[in-house]
Amino acid sequence: MHILNRQQILAAFDAETITPLLKQGFIAYSQQRVQQPPVQHFLFERANGDCCIKSAWLEGDELFVFKISTGFYRNAEHGLPSNQGLMMAFSAQTGEPQALLQDEGWLTALRTALAGRIVAELCAPAHIQAIGIIGTGLQARLQLQCLKPVTDCREVWVWGRDEQALAAYRRDAEAEGFRVRVTQNAAELAAHCQLIVTTTPSREPILQAADIRPGTHITAVGADTPGKQELATELVTRADALLVDALAQCADYGEIATAYRQNRLISTPIVEIGAVLAQGERVRREPQHITIADLTGLAIQDLQIAKGVLAKV
Repeated sequence: MHILNRQQILAAFDAETITPLLKQGFIAYSQQRVQQPPVQHFLFERANGDCCIKSAWLEGDELFVFKISTGFYRNAEHGLPSNQGLMMAFSAQTGEPQALLQDEGWLTALRTALAGRIVAELCAPAHIQAIGIIGTGLQARLQLQCLKPVTDCREVWVWGRDEQALAAYRRDAEAEGFRVRVTQNAAELAAHCQLIVTTTPSREPILQAADIRPGTHITAVGADTPGKQELATELVTRADALLVDALAQCADYGEIATAYRQNRLISTPIVEIGAVLAQGERVRREPQHITIADLTGLAIQDLQIAKGVLAKV
C-alpha cells in the first residue's frame, strides 16, 4: 500500500490534468454511473467544528475512495489549520487497501477550488470588472488562484471579519498580480463585483438579495453541512438560474435548501453541473441575469482527484 504525505501529494498535483477528471466525474454523477452513499456528518458545537465522511466508486474503475474531512474553525486561535483530512483508496477488484493519502485536507480544498473554476467557465459573465471573494482563508485564496485561467480580470474585492486576516490576504493576492481592495461590508463588495465566490463556514447570511446587482454570478462553496448559509434565502429565490453539483445534496443542506423546502424555486431552472458539461455548452444567461452555483462537494470529486494524484506517483 502506498502511503503519501502532504508534500508528496502536492508535488504530484497538476491542475490541468485533474480539472478534466473532475469534469468527467460530474458528468458520470449526473448520468447515474457513480455509487455515492449519503454523506456522514458530525457537528461539534462546543469546539465549533464539523466532520464529513464521503465515499464513491465510478462504475468500471479499479479504485474506490473514502475521504474524511474536518473543519474546526477556532483552530487559527491556536496556530493550527482550520481544515484537516485524509483519503483512502481501495481496489474495486479485491477490496485491498491501495493507498493512504495523508493530504491534511489539501485535496478537498483543491478539488473544491477547481470546481469553482469549472463553474466560472460555465456561468461567469462575459465582462468582469472585479472579482469578489467572501472570506480570507485557504479556500478563499485557492478560488482566486483557480480563476486566473478563466478570466483576465485582476481587480479583486475581499470581504472578511478580521482586519489582520484581510491585510494578509491582500499581501498574498497582490504578490500574485492582483489589485486588491478589502472591506468588512459585504454590500460594498457586491456593488463592485460581477463574479463573487463565497468561501466561509457562516451560519447566517452574509450576502443579501438587495446587495446583488443584475448580471452577477455567485459561486457559493461554504454551505457543505446542515446549518451553514452564506446567501439570504431571498437572494436564492431572486436568481434566474441555479447550478448545483448534486440536486439531492443541495436540496438537503446547500444554499438552496431553505428555498427548496419552501417550494419557492418551482419556476427557477435548476441544473446539475454534470448535465451542463455533458451538453458541451455554457449556462444560458442574459446580461442582466443573476446566476448562483451551489457547491456542497461530491465524493466523486474526491475519487477523481485521488486518481489524478496517484497516476503521477
